[in-house]
Amino acid sequence: MSIVAQVLIGFVALFHLYIMYFEMFAWETRGPKVFRGFPKELFPKTKTLAANQGLYNGFLAAGLIWSFFIKDPTWSANVAVFFFACVAVAGIYGALTADKKIIFVQTIPAVLGIAAIYFL
Repeated sequence: MSIVAQVLIGFVALFHLYIMYFEMFAWETRGPKVFRGFPKELFPKTKTLAANQGLYNGFLAAGLIWSFFIKDPTWSANVAVFFFACVAVAGIYGALTADKKIIFVQTIPAVLGIAAIYFL
């Protein structure tokens, strides 16, 4: 796997670990600063929902990180592509339902990662 693909895997995995931390542990402290349009009184009420979303982001990061530890290059690439595809689909859904800029921070890096695996 190319260095570019590995860097993208690391970047996307770290991004999803950050999202996991934010949604699971900092929802009520950092959340109101990040989501200013969301009523402050809803952060405590949605803490469990956010933590659930954070857990899923952690699974996406874990899958991408796992691809670094697979010795067979073909399977390592396959696992990375699978988790990149999951990230891309989640990003598309998020862009359609929550915020359009999600496509730039989630979907595009994942698609670039898939492209790097197949074409570099």
